Amino acid sequence: MSELDILIVEDEPFQREMLRDFLNKEGHRVMEAENGRQALGLLGGNFFDLLLLDFRMPGMNGLELLQEVKRSNPEIDAIIITAYGTIETAVAAMKAGARDYITKPIDFDELLILIERIADHRRLIKENRILRQHLKAKGVTSDTIRYQSRQMAELINLAGRVATSQATVLIQGETGTGKELLARLIHSLSPRSEQPLVPVNCAAIPETLIESELFGHEKGAFTGAVQRRIGRFEQADGGTLFLDEIGELSPAVQVKLLGFLQQREFQRVGGDRAIKADVRIISATHQDLEAKTRAGTFREDFYYRINVVSMKIPPLRERREDIPLLIDHFIKRLARENARKIEGLSREARDLLIRYDYPGNVRELENIIERAVVISRGSVLTVDELPFQQTPPTSDAEAEGEPGRLGSLQQALATLERQMIRDALDQVGCNQTQAARLLGLSERMLRYKLKKYELK
Repeated sequence: MSELDILIVEDEPFQREMLRDFLNKEGHRVMEAENGRQALGLLGGNFFDLLLLDFRMPGMNGLELLQEVKRSNPEIDAIIITAYGTIETAVAAMKAGARDYITKPIDFDELLILIERIADHRRLIKENRILRQHLKAKGVTSDTIRYQSRQMAELINLAGRVATSQATVLIQGETGTGKELLARLIHSLSPRSEQPLVPVNCAAIPETLIESELFGHEKGAFTGAVQRRIGRFEQADGGTLFLDEIGELSPAVQVKLLGFLQQREFQRVGGDRAIKADVRIISATHQDLEAKTRAGTFREDFYYRINVVSMKIPPLRERREDIPLLIDHFIKRLARENARKIEGLSREARDLLIRYDYPGNVRELENIIERAVVISRGSVLTVDELPFQQTPPTSDAEAEGEPGRLGSLQQALATLERQMIRDALDQVGCNQTQAARLLGLSERMLRYKLKKYELK
């Protein structure tokens, strides 16, 4: 875990010293303040990655201090320490900009996990900032991929690391999640960025024509072949070939592509001359290729060839923190494209959009916003312009709860977290490494939670 510069703000000397000694032992650099005023003085002359703030302090409390700090340093992270672990406390902490909160008496294992998560997040932010600078230097904009969720930050970070290699990449995700956008980002960051990226939608080309489309054909190769045709592989020479919906390819074409991946050469249809091409292949699918391989409808050797690096884009409903950012982006762009003056969105409309599950993912959200922009009579989009005007159905988890009853946030989160961990373990056959990756946790954190919830 990376070393962090941490400021502890706690009015109880014993608690403050205990935290200081523990964090120093873990390798972090620590300073202390006994109240908000002293903390502001230290913040004025020192850099900190993380604030550990007691919720209740005389004078300025932890939330008031955090709000003050965030005005001048919005990127600083904070954990609120409180003896009052209620939903109201948590909501107030998150609104003030806290990354998380922990209750007294402090569980130091849990605190260490929270700090580890923040350290990982800050590393991602730093690496992705370098990534954006690299794109900007090459004259490429990454604005088409808008995100603030950890899942997408990790995915974009992986894209940056993969881009410099020659490895084949398989991008998986539901329809409308942005698989082609991710492929274009990888190409833009690669040494091949000056050469073409050639997209092919395998589902849109008839099976009888796909081989000619990919490899080209010689004159007279078949009826209607009145002249030589250059295929997509030759067009992409030196660059990247993006094969979308690769799960639709027939076994015969899979064999041809496998031959290219092994030999880096191919023949045009009707030709007998081997043609070499320097092409990187990025493919994408919404299908479960592993299941198709087991069923014998997708070649196993071809699957492993295209799946050297696997990237899975999560559906929008699993990264709801990205929705507000996407909403604002689409309103601004689509209003400009349609020459409409749209200032924003009503609160009710925004709530509906954030709660909706989006079976069509980002593409569906874009279409909803475009419709609203086009038919709107005013400068603020309302629920009247949305295709759904009723409150979206609650999730199964909400439906199972007792109506009108609020417990502590810790109890609610623990129940949900326990179930999600069980579901993830069931999904991957109890493989802890895969379950941790699926849940977006480190293996160490997953082991801690398995012990905490007594899951075997």
